[in-house]
Amino acid sequence: MGSLFLLLLLLLLSPCYPRGGSARRRRSARSRSPGGSSLAPSETSALFWVRISPEFKAVPPGGSVWLNCSSSCPLPEGSSLHTELRRGETRSGPRWVSYQLLDVRAWSSDVHCFVTCAGETRGATARITAYKQPCSVILEPPVLAGGEYTLRCHVTHVFPVGFLVVTLRRGGQVVYSENLKRFTGLDLANVTLTYALSARPGDFGQPVTCHAHLNLDGLVVLSSSAPMKLPVFAWSPASKALASTSIAALVGILLAVGIHCLRQY
Repeated sequence: MGSLFLLLLLLLLSPCYPRGGSARRRRSARSRSPGGSSLAPSETSALFWVRISPEFKAVPPGGSVWLNCSSSCPLPEGSSLHTELRRGETRSGPRWVSYQLLDVRAWSSDVHCFVTCAGETRGATARITAYKQPCSVILEPPVLAGGEYTLRCHVTHVFPVGFLVVTLRRGGQVVYSENLKRFTGLDLANVTLTYALSARPGDFGQPVTCHAHLNLDGLVVLSSSAPMKLPVFAWSPASKALASTSIAALVGILLAVGIHCLRQY
């Protein structure tokens, strides 16, 4: 009996005997292993992404737009939207939140979406652009005077004017182009471009067009006028007066010569 008790005591004191602390250490090691069923908070946050859709959107001035902010975080702790634009409704679902933006009038605005997961916050950015395609592009009939054609083009109700380029073409050739980036107004505007084109013998009857070009960070909007033909000849008021005087003088000279001849005969 004494020998049996001594054997049990030696087994209990042996380092190979499984104790509770060793079992806890093994469980902790399993939780930290790559194949374990749970991940530490830092590992969870390192794996998630945030997306905003659409990343770029163009709307008419005063329009509205919906933006969707989504993430791969299994349990998001919160989401937010940072913008200077006016907010409307908000809708949400598993791993996504949609935000409505109202009365967009700034020509370009950055919108930031943020999601917090396991104590870490990440974000994504979208750009909203407000623009108005020209209501009309009108080229007046060209006028020839003093060896020059006067070309006048009207671009109506366009926004933003600072991103507008107006181009005049004769046939397929650019004769003049002007960038209006100096204009920084935030309202719809009308633009009139006047250009004097030197007349050449081969220009008579050539078609001329006016083109309005909006380039908004990659979004290109084009509008064009109806073609107008360069006139073969055009009388200005001064030319008409000079021609009338010249004709009257010529008629007077011819009459005087005729009368003189008749008297001699």
